[in-house]
Amino acid sequence: MLTEIFPFSFEIDKIAIAGATLWSLALYLGLSSLSEKIIELLNRWFNFAEGFLYVSKEEFEKTRKARESQNAFYASVFSIVPFLAVGALVNWLLDLGLGGSWGISTGILACMGCGVYELGRRTAQSEEE
Repeated sequence: MLTEIFPFSFEIDKIAIAGATLWSLALYLGLSSLSEKIIELLNRWFNFAEGFLYVSKEEFEKTRKARESQNAFYASVFSIVPFLAVGALVNWLLDLGLGGSWGISTGILACMGCGVYELGRRTAQSEEE
């Protein structure tokens, strides 16, 4: 199907994609406070940047609630991008250092460890409140 669209052929490395996404999930879970800060910064930037698209203040204020909720959604989706980049870098470094399949197996272990850490962190945070 892709060969009909593109005049050249390229190969997609499924193992690298799986390892990079596993590592990005582990980093996203393990560094959840950083991901919350990234979401907050992106949300603030989206709200600021969208203010320049409106000519009238009345129209801007009328659609404020819908735009802010849409920007919060976009911020949460785009906050994954830095973790995907770092996860791909970690997977590439593991591939260079240890070999092909180690990225996936250590990514699974990192996901489990960071998931347990995040559950414990949220439990401790809820007990403090």
